[in-house]
Amino acid sequence: MGANKNSVKILAEDDGRYAQGYFVYDSHKSGAQTVSHLRFGPQPIRAPYLIARASFVACHQFAFLDRVDVLSLAAPGATFLLNCPHGPDEAWSHLPRSVQQEIIDKKLRLHVIDASQVARETGLGGLVNTVLQTCFFAISGVLPSVEAVQRIKHMIEKTYGRKGGEVVARNFAAVDHTLAHLHEVTVPAMATSSFERPPIVPASAPAFVRNFTAAIMAGRGDALPVSAMPVDGTFPLGTAAWEKRNIADVVPIWDQDLCIQCGQCSIACPHSVIRARFFDADQLTNATPPSFKTAEVNARGYPDSRFTLQVYVEDCTGCCICVEVCPAISATEPGHKAINMAAKAPVLEAERLNIAFFETLPVNDRALVDFADVRGVQFLEPLFEFSGACAGCGETPYLRLLSQLFGDRLQIANATGCSSIYGGNLPVTPWTTNSAGRGPAWSNSLFEDNAEFGLGFRLAADMHGALAARLLRQLAPQLGETLVEAVLAAPQVRESDIATQRQRIAELQRRLAAMGDTPAVLDLLSVADHLIRRSVWLVGGDGWAYDIDYGGLDHVLASARDVNVLVLDTEVYSNTGGQASKATPLGAVANLPRPASARRARIWDCKPLPMAMFMLRRWQWAPTRNTRCWPSARPRLGPALR
Repeated sequence: MGANKNSVKILAEDDGRYAQGYFVYDSHKSGAQTVSHLRFGPQPIRAPYLIARASFVACHQFAFLDRVDVLSLAAPGATFLLNCPHGPDEAWSHLPRSVQQEIIDKKLRLHVIDASQVARETGLGGLVNTVLQTCFFAISGVLPSVEAVQRIKHMIEKTYGRKGGEVVARNFAAVDHTLAHLHEVTVPAMATSSFERPPIVPASAPAFVRNFTAAIMAGRGDALPVSAMPVDGTFPLGTAAWEKRNIADVVPIWDQDLCIQCGQCSIACPHSVIRARFFDADQLTNATPPSFKTAEVNARGYPDSRFTLQVYVEDCTGCCICVEVCPAISATEPGHKAINMAAKAPVLEAERLNIAFFETLPVNDRALVDFADVRGVQFLEPLFEFSGACAGCGETPYLRLLSQLFGDRLQIANATGCSSIYGGNLPVTPWTTNSAGRGPAWSNSLFEDNAEFGLGFRLAADMHGALAARLLRQLAPQLGETLVEAVLAAPQVRESDIATQRQRIAELQRRLAAMGDTPAVLDLLSVADHLIRRSVWLVGGDGWAYDIDYGGLDHVLASARDVNVLVLDTEVYSNTGGQASKATPLGAVANLPRPASARRARIWDCKPLPMAMFMLRRWQWAPTRNTRCWPSARPRLGPALR
């Protein structure tokens, strides 16, 4: 998009030529699909509108061909530029049959370039915009070739000059190396491909996802009638799992022989792509895919168990953080670790089979998992997965960890900001449910009142819990004194305590259902679930916590209510382009996206909680002194998390 904006400026510089750029964005922060509508000509352009018949169409990500009909707006005889990982002799055979037929029917000219390879070779990583901008000017002929290159380099200096001479030099190198890799493909007279564009979502997806969500994923959301919208405004959870975006060319590959099963890669993964499980060895049968990897559990007490680490390769963003944090390094092969990045294409089909088998393995029992260290937490099921956050995001691991530690007892009041965009933006949501169909309760509030909004969660839960306890005591003679006392006296500290309380509540609900439809019974049934302890969290960025709602947060913390606060402190307003917040250091340059290593999270609690194992900073509120203070050097690690 940045290169397209520069192209508009280049085209509009000359007298007698007018240009306009009109951009259609999606809201993903990684792998976003942005459609640039560029128009130019000798006549003034008096109104913005979307192009319906384009004479030049460029697809900058090869995977888009599987999800979007990118040629639907191509005019007959137009030029099609494709960023393709295959050479000019192989590119045609890798196109879906419908794409081939559309190229033939519209008599399109097809040009291909492996822009990703050019970008990597010239030090730009995955940034292909400069490469494809050069291709546009070379193919279109709107400017003489030498002049076009000069103007592109001039715009590079203006755009990237403040980033330093090295960045400018890399972009110059990309421009100079582009044309040698650009090729025109001879279009055959007939379609020859043996495969078709895959469905946006599989047939096994829920009906709502197939009929509604898939249309938006395919870019046809504007064509949906109002009647297709949910009548009550509710959307199902966990739909991000159906959005296989395939935005990474390289993905993590697990070396089971070198792995020490520490869980570092799993806990650091920003997108919940890496999952670990242990299971009985007899669950490996003849139906197990031959490429499915396992290892012996290297902890004591599991003689007949196997360990596996599964990477959801189609959801990976290729950020490489898992490789950076992996401590298991080969003693004989320099640079090789227990997890390494490799090309996705050769392993994609095998990994799809492995994932399908992995999901048949039982989720590890929460009551049997050690919450006190990373090694144990890796086996907890994440209920926040596959978000559209930036590749390498430093915020999402904390949200995923909250979902693992507190499960479906979690209630989140989320302030507007990055976390509300990647956390609750349609058409899909990363917050999901467990195998029992239960998940966290999540809601987004405004910048200025999120702390108060979350306090309302706590007050409501406490009132419902008190009402349930009062009704339970009233109905104790009919329900049984033993059950009632067990429910009311339940400690609910350890995960095993929570599991036992769930069993008591299930028995309570069974007895209530057998008692008839009296008002007291119906009232107790409506609030019985509040007898299971809730964990309420206020979540937002430093712009919310330190700036816009700092007064509300101050009062909520001073109330000493049982709430928890997670501040995703990036030291800048991340979502809106880099304005300074009160957490921004003096003299800092607010340049986004921030590297993951520069991000941190701060967590406050109104009571001492054992959170030190996964936070980078922990502040404890001291309401009597009205100050924030550091905890002791040896924080108290209790047996459970609130």
